[in-house]
Amino acid sequence: NPALSFSTQADGKTFEQLRQECLQKGKLFEDPDFPAVDDSLFYSQRVPVNFEWKRPGEICKDPKFITGGATRTDICQGQLGDCWLLAAIASLTLHEDTLKRVVPHDQGFDRGYAGIFHFKFWQHNKWLDVVVDDRLPCVRNNLVFVHSADQTEFWSALLEKAYAKLNGSYESLKGGSTMEAMEDFTGGVGEMYETKNPPSNLFLILKKAVERGSMLGCSIDITSSAESEAQTTTGLVKGHAYSITGVEEVNYRGAKVQLIRVRNPWGQVEWNGPWSDNSREWNTIDSSEKTRLLHNSLDDGEFWMEFGDFKANYDKIEICNLTADSLSDDVRKKWEVNLFEGNWIRGSTAGGCRNYIDTFWTNPQFKLRLDHPDDGDKLCSVIVALMQKNRRRLRKEGLDLETIGFAIYEAPDDQDHQGKDFFRYNASKARSRTYVNMREVSERFRMPPGNYLLVPTTFQPHHEADFLIRIFSENKAGAMYVHTNTHQCYIRQIDKAISARELQHVLNNVLRRRKEVKFDGLTLNTCHSIINLMDVDNTGMLEFEEFKVFWDKLKKWIMLFLSYDTDRSGRMSSYELRSALNAAGMQLNNKLLQLLGLRFADENFDIDFDDYLTCIVRLENMFRVFKALDTQKKGVISLNMMQVKLIFY
Repeated sequence: NPALSFSTQADGKTFEQLRQECLQKGKLFEDPDFPAVDDSLFYSQRVPVNFEWKRPGEICKDPKFITGGATRTDICQGQLGDCWLLAAIASLTLHEDTLKRVVPHDQGFDRGYAGIFHFKFWQHNKWLDVVVDDRLPCVRNNLVFVHSADQTEFWSALLEKAYAKLNGSYESLKGGSTMEAMEDFTGGVGEMYETKNPPSNLFLILKKAVERGSMLGCSIDITSSAESEAQTTTGLVKGHAYSITGVEEVNYRGAKVQLIRVRNPWGQVEWNGPWSDNSREWNTIDSSEKTRLLHNSLDDGEFWMEFGDFKANYDKIEICNLTADSLSDDVRKKWEVNLFEGNWIRGSTAGGCRNYIDTFWTNPQFKLRLDHPDDGDKLCSVIVALMQKNRRRLRKEGLDLETIGFAIYEAPDDQDHQGKDFFRYNASKARSRTYVNMREVSERFRMPPGNYLLVPTTFQPHHEADFLIRIFSENKAGAMYVHTNTHQCYIRQIDKAISARELQHVLNNVLRRRKEVKFDGLTLNTCHSIINLMDVDNTGMLEFEEFKVFWDKLKKWIMLFLSYDTDRSGRMSSYELRSALNAAGMQLNNKLLQLLGLRFADENFDIDFDDYLTCIVRLENMFRVFKALDTQKKGVISLNMMQVKLIFY
C-alpha cells in the first residue's frame, strides 16, 4: 500500500517530523544522509568542474515547485547520461494520479517551506519515502543536471536528486532503461514488444493491458541522431515517446476492424492517415460509436490508427503492468501477484545456468500451480519477472549488474527440492529468451494448467546477488519457495525449549528425507555441539527463536555439503571440505586443515554428513569466541589453543 510508505532516513524520522523540526528551529534542512559534497555526485572520478550547491531561492527570486501543472517541458536533460530516467518522468506526467503519488503536492516554497522535499519510489515490494534537502549542484548559477524549461520551476530537479539519493549518487544514474524507472514509479512490471516481430495475440495483450490500467508507450526507431524528433509525412515523429491510451474493435463495412488510440505528449502533431480525426472512415460506422470514440477529436495530440498501420509505423511497445495497489479503482481486471525474495550465495545457492548441470540444481526453486485458465481460454497467461536488487547502489563497490535469467519445468508431484538428475533428464517447458545484464528480465507465457518449477539463476555459478521474483497471473495462482516450505512443518514442531536428544530426533527426521545425504543419523554429540553454539541464554536447551536462527544456518550448510560433494557419493572427501569451508567464509591454514582431516575423515579420507556438521558447528563456535575476544581487546588465542578446542570441545 503506497499510503504505508517507509522512511529511508537513517534516524527513522518522517518527512513531516523533519519539516516541523526545521520550522520550529527556524533552520533550513540539511540532509545528513545525502550531503552536499562531491561523493554524492561521483564515486569513480574526480568532480570535473567546480560545483556549487545552491538552494532554489539562491538561483532565482521566486522559485516554484510546480508551475501550471507538471508537463514534459519541465524535464530538460543536463550533464548526466540519465535520459532513460527523463523519458520515464515525461511518461509519468501523463498519469496524474500516479504522478501525485511519486511527487506529493503537499510541498513547495511558500507556507511551510523548510528546505526539505520528499518523493515516493517503489523498491523491492516496498514504497519508500525519500527526503532530500533542496541544495542542488550548480555551475555559474545554473543547474547542472535535470532542469525545467521554466527556470523558476524545480520539481523535476528535486525528483532527480531524490532518485540519485535512493541509488547512492548522481553518477549511479548513468545508463539504464526507461522501464526500470517506470517500475520504480508504479510498482509495476515491464514488458517490451517489437511490432515487426510481434506475438500473434499482441492486440489482445494491449487490450487487456488498457483494461487493467497499465501504462503503455510506443516509439519509432531512429537510425541516426539527425532523425531524432523528425516528423514523417504521415504526421508521426521519430525517436519520440508516445502513449497508448485506447484499444477497440469497430464494425466497418461488415467486418471487424482493430483500432488503437495513441497520444503525442506535445498535445499536437497527429497522424494524418486512415482513421485520423477527420478521415472519411469515421463516416461509415455507427454514429453513436463514432461519438463515443471521437469525444476528444480536437487537435489534442490524440488520434486513432488501424492496428496494421500502427505496427507498420511504430517499432517498439513498452507496457508497465500495475499491481493490485494501483491508484485506479475503476479498472475492470487486475493482475494476481505472487512475490518472493531470495539470493544466490557462493557455494550454496549460486548454481549458474543449465550449462553448469553439476551446480544448476542448487539454485533456489519455486513451485507454481496454475489451476484457472484465462477467461474464455484453455491456457493460463503468466508474466514472470526476475529482478536483481540494489545493483546501482553497489556500483561504487565494483559490483555491477549480473547476467540473469530463469527456466520453468513441469514439476513432479513431490514437494522436495529437485536434485541434479531431475534437470539432467527433464527439459524446460519455458524460459527467459536470453540471459542479460539488466536489472530485470521478464517474459509472458501461455501455459496449460498444472504444476511448474521455476528456477532463477545467474549465468555463471558462484556469482552472488539478491533477487526478487514476481509472478503475475490473470487468475489466482499458487506459488511457494520449495526448500523453505518442505521443512516448515518441523520448525512448527518446536514450540518450547528442547534438549539435545529432542533436537536429535527432529533433525534426523528432516535429514533422512534428503536422499543425496548418506549418514546413519546425527549423533547426540553433534546435537550437543549445536546447542552449545546456539544457546545464547545458557539454559542448556534450544529455545524456539534460537532454533529458527540455527535452521537458517543448517539450510546453508546442507547446500554447501551437496554443492561440494562433487562426485555425488553422499559423502565429502577431506579435499572437498577445504572448498566448502572457504565458501562458508572460514579461512583456515594448512595445519588446521590437516588436523580436521585427522579428526573427522575415515580411512578413505571421506567425511559423512554427521562429522561434517560437527566440524562446521565447532568451527562456527570457535570463530564466534575469537570474534568476541577480539572485540574485547583481550589478545589473540594461540594456534595450539584452537587445535585443542577443535579436538576436545
